[in-house]
Amino acid sequence: MHCRQSHIWIPKCTTLWLTINSQAHTFNHMIEYQLPALDHVFQALADPTRRAMLADLRQRERSVGELAAPYRISLAAASKHIKTLERAGLVKRTVRGRTHLCALDATPLANADRWLREYAQFWNHRLDALAALLQTEDAATSHSSIEKASS
Repeated sequence: MHCRQSHIWIPKCTTLWLTINSQAHTFNHMIEYQLPALDHVFQALADPTRRAMLADLRQRERSVGELAAPYRISLAAASKHIKTLERAGLVKRTVRGRTHLCALDATPLANADRWLREYAQFWNHRLDALAALLQTEDAATSHSSIEKASS
């Protein structure tokens, strides 16, 4: 059994065929594509620690240490969460001396809310139709039980 790499035939019993550089590059679309702004917002909101940090920032701006303290996470871990929130545009960080202060910017949430409302209208229409169907069935059931009782 042989492997053809470019114009060279290499026996498969060697491991050399595993290490030869190929000119073709693999592109992983799931990892390497650029996320649109809305994707960044939902990615930031997907983690409960980040959602809790946003809730803390609703009251006032906080330092990285203040944001990390309630969750017993390192400053490095808190910084990674904050960077995710910054990438989504939900947090603005300012540096005052050695202190990094974070403030909430809820503007990107308006875009997410608008997007979600489109689907809420869809589901509200479907749920209204389901409610009407159930009311019709309830009316038919109660009508037939009244007929049975009067017989």
